[in-house]
Amino acid sequence: MANVLIVGDTVRSPELRHEVPIGIGDPFLYAERNGTRAIMIGSLELPRLAELGGYEVVAPEELGQDDLLAQGMTREAMSLELMLRACRRFGIEAASVPVTFPLQVADHLRSHGISLEVDRSLFDTRRRVKNEAEIAGIRRAQRAAEAGMAAARDLLRRADLTGTGVGLTADGEPLTSERLRVAIAQAFVEHDASSDEFIVSHGPQSAIGHDMGSGQILAGETIVIDLWPRDSESACFADMTRTFVVGDVPDEVAEWHRLCLEALERAVAEIRPGVKGADVFRGTCEIFQREGYPTQLTKEAGTILADGFFHGLGHGVGLEVHEEPALGITGVKELLAGDVVTVEPGLYRRGYGGCRLEDIVLVTGDGAENLADFPYALEP
Repeated sequence: MANVLIVGDTVRSPELRHEVPIGIGDPFLYAERNGTRAIMIGSLELPRLAELGGYEVVAPEELGQDDLLAQGMTREAMSLELMLRACRRFGIEAASVPVTFPLQVADHLRSHGISLEVDRSLFDTRRRVKNEAEIAGIRRAQRAAEAGMAAARDLLRRADLTGTGVGLTADGEPLTSERLRVAIAQAFVEHDASSDEFIVSHGPQSAIGHDMGSGQILAGETIVIDLWPRDSESACFADMTRTFVVGDVPDEVAEWHRLCLEALERAVAEIRPGVKGADVFRGTCEIFQREGYPTQLTKEAGTILADGFFHGLGHGVGLEVHEEPALGITGVKELLAGDVVTVEPGLYRRGYGGCRLEDIVLVTGDGAENLADFPYALEP
């Protein structure tokens, strides 16, 4: 069993939040050696960690912090020295660290004989199989996503329709991406979740993968709403997308939607332990290619694909909204029971619009559980 060392805080470090499942905003040191989990942290957090249990916890005062202060050592130098002393206290002579490990700390520890090796695969693998608390958090985040989507749908239903291509209004005010975003964010708050940003794009904006969207929505154009709220308690994300049209649905968009739903349903049916993400992705490409749409599997090498299905099928979700495993060309890893992944097929035409559907799926022992529960209809 490899020794592990992580330095950071649990707000910004998913590797650390996975090991210490509470929000701690100041950096601290976490170590594992021979099955023992140890922490060096300021005394302010000791009661919370004692309540969690399962860790050997050492405060800086136990490592000579007061003597270092008396010597006039700067805060930065003292922090580095205390981390070195903590490693020695915990018996860490060599350890694997995540890619985000602070360079200054690594240089200091290495200069004093502690060997560190960056191991992205180790930490990705540790987080892939979700524990019960993380799955519960993802479920809560998904309920928040559905509440946000419902808030947007309800506002779209109130839109006044006077003709295709005309700017929509609702309750006497222009119906804009910004108005929908406010309604969605409020729904997140009511479900103890939040999101710094999310997509409410329409028309030509919706053909650009991560255009957040802006301005007044027109009748008859596609409206792509892609939401990834973060559950406040667990810090875990969900991720879902729906596409709407207010007014008459163009034939082209109706075909996109039909094919995206077919691809989503096929992919969810194919997901199970042992299947490679690239193989599930290939099945989606087959559906789109059958109808003449370009995909990453048919484009010429070196060219940038702007139309058709130009992105991967999905990605892992947990303490990051994008994490392992991948459901795309690079998805060579086999799915594991406990993985949580998105399935998000889409079709687009640059300068016109796009259609994307996305659900979040838990890989089970013999298949998959779709965690999403929201209609797919184009009409709000």
